[in-house]
Amino acid sequence: MNVGRARRVRDVEVVRIETGRDLRRRQTPAEVILWQELRARRLAGLKFRRQQPLGPYFVDFYCVALQLVVELDGSIHDTQQDYDAARTAYLEAYGCTVLRFRNDEITANLPVVLRHIASVAEQLTSRTTSQDGQLPSPAHGRGAGGEGTPAGGEGPAEDEALVR
Repeated sequence: MNVGRARRVRDVEVVRIETGRDLRRRQTPAEVILWQELRARRLAGLKFRRQQPLGPYFVDFYCVALQLVVELDGSIHDTQQDYDAARTAYLEAYGCTVLRFRNDEITANLPVVLRHIASVAEQLTSRTTSQDGQLPSPAHGRGAGGEGTPAGGEGPAEDEALVR
């Protein structure tokens, strides 16, 4: 037994699993609206997860296959721009593409937001598709030759992010 160590499931601390569950229970109205459009592969056949742990952060929506993060920003984000910039830089350093939308964009222009997400996903698919027509394995995540991994470090382990 590991004394003094947090219990882990699939290499993710149980407390982070509970935090993710709590965040999913307490979604904002904009998150509920967007989730209805992203869930069950409704947008371009892409599988998204919500309130997904990635490294030290939880992202609102995440497509593992494309390493595509979709973040919704409410008014609190007006006062934490430096934090959001650091968070985005961290995720991008590990090969993620981060899209940010304001909550009011979801409620006022949902079709435009969905078209933008689908367009970026299409660009990522064409960029990451290997010569044999297959996407790189999300478990290995970085494509041929490890591109997308920052120099001298591993990205957020995909296995750590695969908690349901």
